[in-house]
Amino acid sequence: MKALICGVGGQDGAYLAKLLLEKGYDVVGTSRDATLSRFDALRSLGILDRIETISMALNDFRSVLHTVKRHAPDEIYNLAGQSSVGLSFEQPVETMESIAGGTLNLLEALRFVDRPLRFYNAGSSECFGDTGNAPATESTPFQPRSPYAVAKSTAHWLVRNYREAYGLFACTGVLFNHESPLRPDRFVTQKIVRTAARIAAGECDRLKLGNISVERDWGWAPDYVDAMWRMLNASGADDYVIATGRTVSLEYFVRKVFDQFGLDWNRHLEVDEQLFRPTDIPTGRANPRKARTELGWSPTLDVDDVIAALCSAAYEAANGGR
Repeated sequence: MKALICGVGGQDGAYLAKLLLEKGYDVVGTSRDATLSRFDALRSLGILDRIETISMALNDFRSVLHTVKRHAPDEIYNLAGQSSVGLSFEQPVETMESIAGGTLNLLEALRFVDRPLRFYNAGSSECFGDTGNAPATESTPFQPRSPYAVAKSTAHWLVRNYREAYGLFACTGVLFNHESPLRPDRFVTQKIVRTAARIAAGECDRLKLGNISVERDWGWAPDYVDAMWRMLNASGADDYVIATGRTVSLEYFVRKVFDQFGLDWNRHLEVDEQLFRPTDIPTGRANPRKARTELGWSPTLDVDDVIAALCSAAYEAANGGR
């Protein structure tokens, strides 16, 4: 089996590549310019030399079609595109083109290639907007509240339309928040963990955040790439909500992180209204029952386990791996 991972250099791409290699796949991974990409996530997992990395521009149909024809994968995982909700307010056009346009190019390429292929598209819980107290399922209507969520919603419906219209084996995983030490600092979870580690080391004293009352379902990234693989190896193509089923506030996340480092979060946290988003989602809540029953998938870590793992990794990094 051969897999093509679009966006192999990110958190999910790296963990997915590791999983597929363990399952005996040949893995080809794309980046916009593979000659300049550092692929730090792949290097940190010790798998960079086991992957063929290539250049592919997701917003260029010719580039996409050429890649799919040349490498003839059995499975394609679309994990590429602009990945920051906050940045999407500053770069809405790039966000829409890289996510919705890129997904459309891949789907069109699948139609042009005369061989069976299975396609996974990375969806997002951001599409649901505020779920309130009603956990989102696969039938919950989308109410996107950011350019990122609008782009992901568009891509989701493109996948569903192509599946129904052309009989493609195409799935979308509507993933809720999932974290790991491979996340960059611009993600709030890593900002919290790494700042707490620096405070504990005496390197700084303050953590600045925006709205800490928001509530999210946080899971462990390696669990979520396992769900992606299960979707493409199911008997039929469908869309699935992937989450732990447990939602906590960002304030809870901050408190638990600071507890891990023996710190009083109240002494170090500063809420900065300039960090509030133009529109935000108060609550993200999920019901992943369909994935549990149909895919046999369940998370191995919940939010408390995730926090402990992130803090442990930050502590080891700050102490030279000891």
